[in-house]
Amino acid sequence: MVTTRRAHTLWEGNLLEGSGRVSLDSSGTGTYNVSWPARAEQPNGTTSPEELIAAAHSSCFSMALSHGLSEAGTPPARLTTLAEVNFQAGEGITGIHLSVQGEVPGLDEESFVKAAEDAKVNCPVSTALTGTVITLDASLV
Repeated sequence: MVTTRRAHTLWEGNLLEGSGRVSLDSSGTGTYNVSWPARAEQPNGTTSPEELIAAAHSSCFSMALSHGLSEAGTPPARLTTLAEVNFQAGEGITGIHLSVQGEVPGLDEESFVKAAEDAKVNCPVSTALTGTVITLDASLV
């Protein structure tokens, strides 16, 4: 079964001085302000496409890692994933760094890192972002 998720943005004004609001339509969970300064400078309470990508990537990676660990017979008690999306004005997204810490009873560090590397390569968001360098740090706590 194919699922489709929707969001829309209403933008007013030019790039540097304008602003917009992005709405998460499928879930209805919120509408968020977006602007160029939030993207290229400081957020100041406003989101950016890169922050939204970071949210999508950290959650997708966590799901993929949880699934892989569970399929291997070592379901995680907890995974904490941070995604950092780097943006350079004039260049675009220059890289993504994932950091994950896991509590996985009965699993050694080497096996956890291997499972995390597999999730990094195979989660659907990573697959969609294959034109971007994605790096990973993984450790058990």
